[in-house]
Amino acid sequence: MSNVTQQLELYAKKLVTSGLVVGAGGNLSMRDGDYMYISPSGFDLQEIEGPQWVKVHIGSGAVESELKPSSEILMHLECFRRRPDIDSVLHAHPSYSVGVSSAGQEIPSMFPDFPAMIKNVKYLEYMIPTTHVLADAVADVIEETDVVVMRNHGVLTVGTSMKEAYFFMQLVEEAAKVFTISSTVGTPRLLSDEECADLRNLSSEKYRAKLLKDTK
Repeated sequence: MSNVTQQLELYAKKLVTSGLVVGAGGNLSMRDGDYMYISPSGFDLQEIEGPQWVKVHIGSGAVESELKPSSEILMHLECFRRRPDIDSVLHAHPSYSVGVSSAGQEIPSMFPDFPAMIKNVKYLEYMIPTTHVLADAVADVIEETDVVVMRNHGVLTVGTSMKEAYFFMQLVEEAAKVFTISSTVGTPRLLSDEECADLRNLSSEKYRAKLLKDTK
């Protein structure tokens, strides 16, 4: 098993055990030179084994495996084509993020890690999943962000490592969860733009961000 498929298998299991996806929901991929490996269609993510990850040529979109790739293949391809700096793409259906965004809200900064590690979040209105329409919409914003929230659907994160993309997914969901809890008991106190800027400039946060890019 290659290092790429080992990483995919590890984080596919993490997505399921952490509750970020349910059943056969969600998909993930990693770049390997001119190719990407992506989860096969219809599989429970925690049950995918090494040879079952689907090899796809990024430039042409040609599938070089017997299994059918995730139905969101177009979205993954566009991310890799538009962002030569990334090697990992995650798409999940985290409950709080979907809930908050589908209520027309944006997920705010309420604790230090969120603004320190995520530079911005882009929001897309609902579009039919698995289509070129959604893939094109993601392509239009992915050069400006590492996190795309799709209302009534899910969240997509990208990273220079799978560890980074997964951490972004965790942070977005935790931020949405904290906002939901705070909203039920009172008026949320949001971090100001100045406070967020100060957090991004902390040397400790810059060091942590560097560690997340480590692909080992």
